Amino acid sequence: ERGMKVVVIDPRLRGAGPFADEWLPIRPGTDLALALSFASVLIEKGYVDRGYLAKYTNSPYLVKEDGTFLRVDGKEQVWDPASGSAKPVGAAGVEPALEGEFTVGGAKVKPAYQLFKEHVAKSTPEWAAGVCGVPAADIRRIATELGENALIGHTVVVDGVTLPHRPVSVMAYHMAQQEQGFEAIRAMIMVFMLLGAMEAVGGVRIDFTWKPYANYEKLDQIKIKDPPYNIYLGDSKYFPINSKLPGIVAKVMQNPAKYGVDYTPEVMILHMANPLGSFASQADFIAAYKKFKFVAVIDPWLSETADYFADVVLPAATIEKYEGPLGASDQYVDATTLRVPPMKPLFQSRPEIEIYMDLCEKAGILYGKDGYLDQVNQALKLKDAYKLDLGAKPAVRDIFDRWAKSEGIAEGVAYFEKKGVKAKGAFPAKKFYGFAQSPPFNGKTHRLYGESLLRYQREMKAKGAEKVYWQDYTAFPTWRPPTKDASPAAYDLTLISYKLVEFKQSRSSFIPLLAELAPEQRLEINPKTAKAKGVKDGDMVWVESQNALTGETRKVKVRARLTEGIRPDTAGMPHHYGMWTHPSAKGQGPTANTLFFTGEGYVTNTADQSFQVQVKVWKA
Repeated sequence: ERGMKVVVIDPRLRGAGPFADEWLPIRPGTDLALALSFASVLIEKGYVDRGYLAKYTNSPYLVKEDGTFLRVDGKEQVWDPASGSAKPVGAAGVEPALEGEFTVGGAKVKPAYQLFKEHVAKSTPEWAAGVCGVPAADIRRIATELGENALIGHTVVVDGVTLPHRPVSVMAYHMAQQEQGFEAIRAMIMVFMLLGAMEAVGGVRIDFTWKPYANYEKLDQIKIKDPPYNIYLGDSKYFPINSKLPGIVAKVMQNPAKYGVDYTPEVMILHMANPLGSFASQADFIAAYKKFKFVAVIDPWLSETADYFADVVLPAATIEKYEGPLGASDQYVDATTLRVPPMKPLFQSRPEIEIYMDLCEKAGILYGKDGYLDQVNQALKLKDAYKLDLGAKPAVRDIFDRWAKSEGIAEGVAYFEKKGVKAKGAFPAKKFYGFAQSPPFNGKTHRLYGESLLRYQREMKAKGAEKVYWQDYTAFPTWRPPTKDASPAAYDLTLISYKLVEFKQSRSSFIPLLAELAPEQRLEINPKTAKAKGVKDGDMVWVESQNALTGETRKVKVRARLTEGIRPDTAGMPHHYGMWTHPSAKGQGPTANTLFFTGEGYVTNTADQSFQVQVKVWKA
């Protein structure tokens, strides 16, 4: 309605497609190369917010030839053109240089931005076109449009506060779900750093309110340890930046000695999750979960994982429970809600909070300091007058009544039982924007240059980690062909997974009314590719994946569906199928997660999972 242009960058024309102005059908796993090329074009054409880079990022920090920052008495240095000398970061009156090469104490140094400029110079649209499989002219045009529409230098007044106005942004959540997802996200963020759009009005945001990320300091100061490691491999030479990926746990459970792990758990509590259907590499989870001696599942229904492994299933309520507090913002109005039960829980099901309080009581960790109730007091930030008694088990409704009153809602939980949502009013600029803080961004520096990543790489090497683990810990995002591309040429298609609007995760394909809309699994394939393989729409086909590092293959049979909305070198299977415990789910076809792999080559950096693998397809 207001003239915003939307460009979808995706191998498959997803749900956003009909609402987009343009579809750029990128080759799977090449988003990093595209982002580097965008940055190259922006710098070439001068679409750079130099004021933002110099003042709020580490772009002007001087970098030595060994890749580390120049420091004097522990303080990073910048180049002061006025005095022709290095000065401490933040020195009064200094407008630091972003470009050039200088000599300090006989050593050559360059600002981080100069190094970034050199780093992306070779990432031209013509180069990226060959990698990404999209026209160079389109790459150059889209980057140029970003630069033109960023309105660098423009400001706008919000709630009496003058703020940078950069009406360009990106939604890149699922872009992380590829082998080099961490680096791809970094590179795309850098595109918008060049434009000064991070946390600007109309720019890139990661939350409804502004606050320093909880791990801002921690992720820059990781101490890589020697074995033994925990089952997540946190702080390890393998994945020092760690998201506790269940797939890594599955690999460790099968071979703890390989990863320097000396303890694996014997008991697992699985809460509202179905790893055999939801997580990549089903075979690894089956093998890993066989190692547990006891498995308890908390779930509203008997999932496939529970069917295989649960010793006890504790039935959880769905909507008939108190749950929250939950944000209900539309990004502009601050609002809070609670889930309140419209009726009593069905059959023997119970709210999870009741289940956990009973479990903690049995385990002797419900009461007293640091017990479960104490943790609830802290998590809900209850004021002293409303804190739970650490010696008595409360009713769940009472917990939320105390929270509501602690938040200043006189009616307590009854307010939400009557009205549902508590609107607090529009977010004020000083709560919403990093630029509106005093000082801006609470004094935190945005990191264009990843010195700590380079440090981690060197420590990982020194501790004997193999290249597959450390190769993507680089000061700047650096392109390399994905590991999957090393599969034999016969595996000529990249399989991707995606979500359908009809279903929720792997939790709803058994619902008859929804199953009528999308009754079975399918392999989406381009008509040109299908014709070359002798496949017609509706044919049953075999899909075989191959692990590029181990050579392992996996195979499923599925029905082919032809569509122009996918690249010819790509095939797609939706996420939701492969369930068997519910009668309505039987015969719907396999889960795509049977074909994906986890572990080395398919997981990097932050231990995040890739949902891409090379496959071959033939008529069954």
